Amino acid sequence: MAASGYGKRSAPDQAPRTRDDFAHLPAREAAIAAHIDRLPDGAAVDIKTLAKQIPAYGQQAVSTALNNLSEAGHLRRIRETVGEGRTQWVTRSHFSRTARDDAWWEACLEEGEEDTPAPAPARVASRPTRLARSAAYEALVRLGRTEPRLGLSASECSALEELADEWLRRGATPDDLVRTLAAGLPDVVHHPGAFTRTRLTEKMPPEALAAPEVPPRRRVMECTGCGTPGRPEALPGGLCRGCRGDGPRPELPGPDAADVRAYVSGLRAMARTSR
Repeated sequence: MAASGYGKRSAPDQAPRTRDDFAHLPAREAAIAAHIDRLPDGAAVDIKTLAKQIPAYGQQAVSTALNNLSEAGHLRRIRETVGEGRTQWVTRSHFSRTARDDAWWEACLEEGEEDTPAPAPARVASRPTRLARSAAYEALVRLGRTEPRLGLSASECSALEELADEWLRRGATPDDLVRTLAAGLPDVVHHPGAFTRTRLTEKMPPEALAAPEVPPRRRVMECTGCGTPGRPEALPGGLCRGCRGDGPRPELPGPDAADVRAYVSGLRAMARTSR
């Protein structure tokens, strides 16, 4: 498995797995694609790891095959930010058993994804009934059981329920509410309802601070071959111009052909002498 957050990600909405999923690919690419397809999400699918797992092919062969899988629409590498502060960049290899075109991968990039499922929509609370009382109402009932001097009637609990619910909305727990209202009582409480209303109002907790806004996730596509980041339109087939072979490559300095021949001749002479 790759480090947490990295590795393979299965593309959504894929067709069911069949024996002919990669029949349109050359034998080498089909074998490597089938291997990646069987791996779980989060598995390492870098060149070195795949070459170790598939001994029939070396690193160069695996690298070429991954580029070909990218051009065929099965693979894209996407770099994105993760974490609460959105400060860490990870590279994930998105794999699709079903071949996709560039437009589909671009839409996938723009749509993005989250590591955790979205929370279910909040249910609108209905008016408390005798069969389903709110947590605020139950806390007021428990207050009278905990401290008899603050025993409240059903009508008083209903009248104070909104104030108690505001406590809970601001982060207090029912235990906090009961403990605070029952602390430091006088010897005699003549009007429990009015006394409790005063305490609920005067000891109301402050509004909770808003959670810091999390920066939006940033995502950018990478060239499958060399890892150069770029917009999808600059990486057709998931490859940059250099890795596609239709763009200028940097000229690497090297010896002249005559120097190479002379060097090889010297090596042969040394080999004959040592024998």
